[in-house]
Amino acid sequence: MNISKKDYYIAAIVGALTGIFAIPTLFHLGLRNPFVFLFSIVIISVLWPFGVWLGIFLSRWLPFMAQVGKFAAVGFLNTAIDFGVLNLLSYLSGVTAGFVIGGVNIPGFIVAVSNSYLWNKLWVFKSESGEDSPAQAGPPVGEAGLFHDFPIFFAVSAIGLLLNSGMVILITTFVSSPFAVGAEAWLNIAKVVATAVSLIWNFLGFKFLVFKK
Repeated sequence: MNISKKDYYIAAIVGALTGIFAIPTLFHLGLRNPFVFLFSIVIISVLWPFGVWLGIFLSRWLPFMAQVGKFAAVGFLNTAIDFGVLNLLSYLSGVTAGFVIGGVNIPGFIVAVSNSYLWNKLWVFKSESGEDSPAQAGPPVGEAGLFHDFPIFFAVSAIGLLLNSGMVILITTFVSSPFAVGAEAWLNIAKVVATAVSLIWNFLGFKFLVFKK
């Protein structure tokens, strides 16, 4: 898998967006210092290109790691969007647990999935979906070509949504926090666990079902 300077620039942009969309979560958790917001944007903009480079370095022994590096950068952006919308809606509604939180969890996941499709289609799995292969027949990247894989992508993501929301409901409703943390923090801990589970499912589904060669 070839990586160019453009990939590092894209990773930096993805990092900046990740920092921006992390702001609602930080705000909801009580970290409301503007310097914290700025620091998160700057530091993540540096870390994500490093992550892409690390993936390339590890691909000497594990070829798939080059792709994982880019997928991880996009995955963190999707997570920031998902968390950001969830925390914004939780802050506005006051809901932090119970079955209602499953519904509050859905909008952010939908926005994140839409964002995920475009980044994965046009960047992470670009070569596998044939977009940069002139020898491969098919429509150019346009309205038809761009969304050709979306139905399968949506199906895989829908299963991820069920896993994600199910884990959030299960942990926040039926599992007591072993730490002395507030409801907002426990909600985000539950979301971390749920995101990890759905992230593994999504990577395998996208690679072998959606953007397969």
